[in-house]
Amino acid sequence: MWALMALLLLNSVTSVSSLSLTVNKAECVYEYVSSEGDTITGSFVVVDHQIFWSSEHPGIDFTVTSPGGILAHSLKGTAGDKFEFVAPKSGMYKFCFHNPSSTPETVSFYIHVGHIPNEHDLARDVHVDPINVKIAELREALESITSEQKYLKAREDRHRHTNESTRRRVIGYTMGGYVLLTLVSVFQVVYIRRLFSKSVGYNRV
Repeated sequence: MWALMALLLLNSVTSVSSLSLTVNKAECVYEYVSSEGDTITGSFVVVDHQIFWSSEHPGIDFTVTSPGGILAHSLKGTAGDKFEFVAPKSGMYKFCFHNPSSTPETVSFYIHVGHIPNEHDLARDVHVDPINVKIAELREALESITSEQKYLKAREDRHRHTNESTRRRVIGYTMGGYVLLTLVSVFQVVYIRRLFSKSVGYNRV
């Protein structure tokens, strides 16, 4: 019984990474995948603190390279997305972000490597094996929900930063408009008073 539980725990090990990194030109993260056929899921969101992306902004490129140096997954010119693919082989995978822009970008990155054991991976027990497989499937389904929540939370953070930046800019533009209007009004008053002062001087002559 204890051997069965130990084997189940060994086969239930999954890798989860969540981090935030600043991408100047290119930044890479490495994650080890223990078994061929494991499902690699995750998401990333570019969190803009001070700048807005115009329509000409190239976005962020995302690539995943397998241990053999083969491109396993890629996304081009995006501000964030979710990804999911099956590992073609076990080993160290490289997840890279490429930033074509000269402005550094902050990326919130989440990755999960899931392994669902089949009945051949487990100790032979016709009643226990299917239950263990179902438990692993439920665990992966729960992890998928967690991944979705993290992705939505990162997007919410980005929208909040954008709204805060927009609010500061609107306040700045409004205050600048008020100052400019006040200066123009003062200039008009001074100019009109000087104009009338000269007219009175001419009339006295």
